[in-house]
Parts: sequence; C-alpha cells; structure tokens
Amino acid sequence: MTNPPTRRTVLGTGAVFLLAGCSKYGDNNSSSASSPTATTSPIAKPSAGKELAEKSDIPVGGGKVFKEEKVVVTQPKKGEFKAFSAICTHQGCTVNKVADGTIDCPCHGSKYRITDASVVAGPAPRPLPAKKITVKGKSIFLV
Repeated sequence: MTNPPTRRTVLGTGAVFLLAGCSKYGDNNSSSASSPTATTSPIAKPSAGKELAEKSDIPVGGGKVFKEEKVVVTQPKKGEFKAFSAICTHQGCTVNKVADGTIDCPCHGSKYRITDASVVAGPAPRPLPAKKITVKGKSIFLV
C-alpha cells in the first residue's frame, strides 16, 4: 500500500521544477547559456492578424459586415476605424447592414451606433462588444 504524497513533498517537487525552469533565464554568464548544447529560438514577431479589408472598402460614416469573421467594421469619421461583434445582443442574430449611422439587425429591428455600438433601437439589451483591429498601411486586420 502506498501513501499519498505529503504537502511538503508536492511543494518541494514543484519548487525544484520552478527553479529548473527559471534557470535558463539567468544572467549571460551562467554555464547553461554558454553550453554548446543550449539552443535559442528567435522571438516571434506578433502577427497583425487576419486581413479583413482595405481602408477604402469601409465608407466614411458607414461600415461593412464580415459574416464569416462575425465582425462589423465602421468608419465614423475619416481615418477612424472601429470594430464590433456582428452578433446582436438580443437573440444572437448576425447584423446584416450598416446604414444611416447605425448597424442594423434584421431579426427584430435592433440598431446600434457606428461610433460605439451603443443601442439606438431595441429590443437589444446592451451594446455590441468591441473587437480589436489594427490598421496597417492600406489594410485593416482583425487581431
């Protein structure tokens, strides 16, 4: 019959693994850093994300719905781009158009402002959640 490990055993073992894992981040004079068997990998540059559209595809004062990505991108003012979930907060329908300064849901008539996705007309109970985008060069990327 074996006894379960004690708290001291578990904590001691965890500390050993923690210290072993951290040792590779020590100063450059450590023996493991100069070891011929030590390997280093290049730091990956963060990706800009998935390209959605070119800036010119999003009309000023309007926007565009990307059904596959479930996101809507708006341009309330020239050069100012915003992105929100395209899923209506009422019952989960996908919004289908951006017109007259609002993002519109076809199911029950909910409308959201293109500036901040706040509710203009119900029955939606809350704004559309914001999505993160980056604008790089002529393109808009979903992060």
